[in-house]
Amino acid sequence: MVYVFFAEGFEEIEAINVVDVLRRAEIETVSVSVTGELVVTGSHKIPVTTDVLFEDADYGSCEMLVLPGGAPGTENLITHSGLSAQIKTFAEEKKYIAAICAAPKILGKVGVLKGKRATVYPGHEADLVGAKVTGGRVVIDENIITGKGPGVAIEFALALVAILKSKEEAGRLRKTMIV
Repeated sequence: MVYVFFAEGFEEIEAINVVDVLRRAEIETVSVSVTGELVVTGSHKIPVTTDVLFEDADYGSCEMLVLPGGAPGTENLITHSGLSAQIKTFAEEKKYIAAICAAPKILGKVGVLKGKRATVYPGHEADLVGAKVTGGRVVIDENIITGKGPGVAIEFALALVAILKSKEEAGRLRKTMIV
């Protein structure tokens, strides 16, 4: 199971795209609100009804956390102490953590990027504390997957499919979605 986190001001393309592509691959994907409300509004004023509240999610059955970027979405995720604790736990357990756009700076803040290769939205490189910043579009280093920004959202989601299911399934989706 994959959890995609939604905070007020999330980047719609990055969050909804990941949920959509993973569900096309028949990977159980749950949208999780960190706001205390199921309806969360994105940075472009698009309201989305999430599946579950943060406090009601079962983290033991989850194999990947996904953090979309956006403004002020990224800052709203950074300030959620429960999410920071889950990120640290997942890193310790070598479970997958994925972040795109400005959200990789959350991983830097909680200290899980030390020695890892990572990418981030331009201008936030200094926030990737301990990382080897590559500037790549999608960067995978063991259990950490980072994406550069909204323009690589489909590529990022397909990389998650390749990790969670197979490269063949990612290729099939790439073909059927005309990527």
